[in-house]
Amino acid sequence: IAPDASRELDLLVIALSLIAVIYIGFVALVQQDMKKLIAYSSIAHMGFVTLGAFVVYEIVRNTHSLRGAGLGLDGAMVQMISHGLISGALFLCVGVLYERIHSRQIADYGGVVNTMPVFASFMVLFALANTGLPGTSGFVGEFLVILASFNASFWYSALAAVTLVLGAAYTLWLVKRVIFGPVTSPRVAALEDLNGREFVVLSALALAVLVVGVWPAPLLKVMQPTIHHLVAQAIATKI
Repeated sequence: IAPDASRELDLLVIALSLIAVIYIGFVALVQQDMKKLIAYSSIAHMGFVTLGAFVVYEIVRNTHSLRGAGLGLDGAMVQMISHGLISGALFLCVGVLYERIHSRQIADYGGVVNTMPVFASFMVLFALANTGLPGTSGFVGEFLVILASFNASFWYSALAAVTLVLGAAYTLWLVKRVIFGPVTSPRVAALEDLNGREFVVLSALALAVLVVGVWPAPLLKVMQPTIHHLVAQAIATKI
């Protein structure tokens, strides 16, 4: 849309992206509302998208590596798709619990695995994907963006990698408090596991997360013509 402006402001957007993903990680750590925590993690994921998209200009300017620039855009686009799958699934998981207990507060849960083992399996899978676990779609996009960032600057990739630690911290903290441990209240003890409709929807999302994580090649192949066009545009902006 605005290639010249993107070129001129690339360092600013990269800095804002890194600040956002790190700052939001700390904000998410103190959330007591499950939906808010997942919403903040979504902002962190979008920080990876903008980082991957704008680091392209730094890579071409400093190293003239077309392959490295392509990695950044590959990662940004995969991250957008992955974010839609994982965050959508986590919001749905929160909705499943809210429909039964009418609370999004983490403190109102605990020991859900004892009463909803199938649901707990899905939520743990999506939570691990949210942390960037290898073998899930969350890993592919973030890894490609970090790899591309390394081509531009070691510090870009180092700061981006810090967010993986923060993401694991707040996501696993959520899972530990909500899913594991003893049953904490009569309402949790009375929970019923997934119905057929919920199981089908979560299964479809889980399959998509795993397929993209294990075999991203078809998705990357589909995106290549667009990626090549965008890299060519980046070069044409008189970097």
